[in-house]
Amino acid sequence: MYARRHGRCAIAIALLLSPSFSTARAADQPQWAERHTRNMVSAETGLPASFDPETGHNVKWTVDLGNHSYAPAVIANGNVLLGANNIVPRDPRHKGDRGILLCLDESDGSLRWQLVVPRLADDKYKDWPMISMSSPPTVEGDRVYTVTNRFEVVCLDLNGQANGNDGPWYDEGAHMVPAGEAPMPITPTDADILWLLDMPAELGVYPHDSAYASILLDGPYLYLNTGNGVDNTHQVIRSPDAPSLIVLEKTTGRVVARDVEMMGPRTVHATWSSPAIGAVDGKRLVFFGGGDGVCYAFEALDPNAVPETIQPLNLVWRFDIDPDAPKENIHGYLNNREVSPSNIKGMPVFHQDRIYVAGGGDIWWGKQQSWLKCIDAAGKGDITSTGERWSYPMAHHCCSTPAIADGLLFITDCAGLLHCLDAETGAPHWTHKLKREIWGSPLVADGKVYVGSHGGDFVILQAAPAKELLATVQLDAPVACTPVAANGVLYVTTLRTLYALHAETTP
Repeated sequence: MYARRHGRCAIAIALLLSPSFSTARAADQPQWAERHTRNMVSAETGLPASFDPETGHNVKWTVDLGNHSYAPAVIANGNVLLGANNIVPRDPRHKGDRGILLCLDESDGSLRWQLVVPRLADDKYKDWPMISMSSPPTVEGDRVYTVTNRFEVVCLDLNGQANGNDGPWYDEGAHMVPAGEAPMPITPTDADILWLLDMPAELGVYPHDSAYASILLDGPYLYLNTGNGVDNTHQVIRSPDAPSLIVLEKTTGRVVARDVEMMGPRTVHATWSSPAIGAVDGKRLVFFGGGDGVCYAFEALDPNAVPETIQPLNLVWRFDIDPDAPKENIHGYLNNREVSPSNIKGMPVFHQDRIYVAGGGDIWWGKQQSWLKCIDAAGKGDITSTGERWSYPMAHHCCSTPAIADGLLFITDCAGLLHCLDAETGAPHWTHKLKREIWGSPLVADGKVYVGSHGGDFVILQAAPAKELLATVQLDAPVACTPVAANGVLYVTTLRTLYALHAETTP
């Protein structure tokens, strides 16, 4: 079945009727990671300390995603949204390789609607075959903002087509088929696109591999990375002048600002890090990890004065995480595992006037070395030599965003290690080894740390200075993204399955 329920009905009824039964419902999770700061923490309580997919213990429901899902779930207004592929079509009209955004019922995982997007057909390196729509959406009210596998920024109606096809965009029938094919009839289980911005067509962005952007919502604005990167040779930036960071007006999709830092020629692979925001000395700053290995801070736009034309983002400071790396002819170091330029894939986290960001050699093409950097967010200009508060070296690549809670910091690397550090000093407390590389970030919630690896193993540990392993679970497929918690439920995504997990309560 598409959605699978778990548990015994009699026990469930008894629990609902019991006066002592209660379910922790702290909040939705309408945006990936903690709002604005991007910290990988959740205020949820009552989450499971173990689960068993074989017996169904603590498994509320599961949903098949295909075989290449790389997007964490987002939960809002009774819905769960995440990416999938089309290896087993949910609608028989859609045949072949497609990127899919699913909107599921939060109570049982049943399908409400889906956004179906054909691949970019001219070059597989622009839209990698068979992988899911990978950008986690951002939800506000009844609006869903996300980036499709074709590098289109879209605003969707959270209700889908169930309440009719709302404008001003009405071309869903043509959008869901490859170019040149007749438009499909629109059904109640199709997505409702309200506006669309094609970044390659309108901004000159040259996409690479897969669109991975978590849109940052700030008042009237949407901040996001563009995905600009190398071509299929991995040695040429086709669009060196294209922006890496843009700002859109959320009601229309109109571009109102962009960076002018010329990151393109220095971008090692692609622009995959999403922005964060925070207030420093009374000024709101936007923090961005560039594909060139530099963390940038820009002035946030005034929410009360939306620009009429495209404005340059004003740079406040820049911090090079690897100042000794090559800065010229950077693509000449392709496949050099000893010497190479660095990049940033995870998001910068703003916490107590500091930025925590990880980066280093590219996971596919560069050196293995990476670092977690703690930066004073109050600087100005080039703060590479003055802004560092501490640096924690890691021997392998890092794609992770940090999780910071109660003075502890947790981060993962591609050696399969979960690291626990002192957030103030960077001093290590412990590490825990998983089976294979870890691409996702750790989630800290309910006093626990949750993380999975490409070996399909998922671990739960106490979020404490002394290591205490609570559970190790073997899942059906590799885990490539970050767990998410909302309304008393933990969502774990493998390449094949979404698991909705809860802590069962005895009557």
